[in-house]
Amino acid sequence: MLRRWSSTRVAGLRQPQVNGRCETSGLPTDGRLRLLSFNIQVGNSTERFHHYVTRSWQHLLPHQGRTGNLKRIGELISDYDLVALQEVDGGSLRSGYVNQVEHLAELAAFPYWYQQLNRNLGRFAQHSNGVLSRLQPTLLEDHPLPGPAGRGAILLRFGEGPDALVVVVMHLALGARTRTRQLAYIRELIGGYRHQVLMGDMNTHATDLLQYSPLRDLGLLAPQIEATFPSWRPQRCLDHILLSSELTLERVAVLSQPISDHLPVAVDIRLPDGLCDPAPSTSKTLTTGSPP
Repeated sequence: MLRRWSSTRVAGLRQPQVNGRCETSGLPTDGRLRLLSFNIQVGNSTERFHHYVTRSWQHLLPHQGRTGNLKRIGELISDYDLVALQEVDGGSLRSGYVNQVEHLAELAAFPYWYQQLNRNLGRFAQHSNGVLSRLQPTLLEDHPLPGPAGRGAILLRFGEGPDALVVVVMHLALGARTRTRQLAYIRELIGGYRHQVLMGDMNTHATDLLQYSPLRDLGLLAPQIEATFPSWRPQRCLDHILLSSELTLERVAVLSQPISDHLPVAVDIRLPDGLCDPAPSTSKTLTTGSPP
């Protein structure tokens, strides 16, 4: 049974927000789904390790370059169907009180978006994960992850029944022991699904995830082999899109877009046949507003 890891945030059903400027999209009729995961470092550019010190003020205060970086990110993600974002700001002083998840949804014309607030520092910072989707999920859950406050996972389900696709967006801890607890929690979340996609900044290599973590019995694949961090001279593969073996991989790429200190990862997959059937007419109407 899943446990509640926070007295102020409770795992449970949520609804994605609706971007009123877009027309909603249905499931792709050709069964092809384009996925991208990107740690955007709240729109900050880092081009050398010493910039973590000399540009550290950008994590606290607004700056002119962030607007241009977010525009570049919006152009980059516009070609994808489902985008996982890590290290986004939900609207505070440093982002000019702009909810970056909502802003990117508008820039790239995504019908659905969701912001997961993981560390609330009031007007100084709103540390968040985000997800943007052209497909309407049949289920969305917000899960705080075990360990010190500040890490979370977003679970989305597309379709119904045995052919449904489950996608989990996450940003895992730096420490191996805490990361193992978090992966055990995620393993419990997805164990009942046949088709699985895990996306995000996982802060470890694929070998650790697939052979030595609680995910090892799922038979997941890690198609990406190129490093993603640091973006200016990639040496470590920390950002992943992991797939269950029955999903058909058509393309994988680490994109040469050094906007953040991480590089984005992209894959194209083919969905299970049953997932592209028309959605039932009983689907609920989504509402607008801020995430709980």
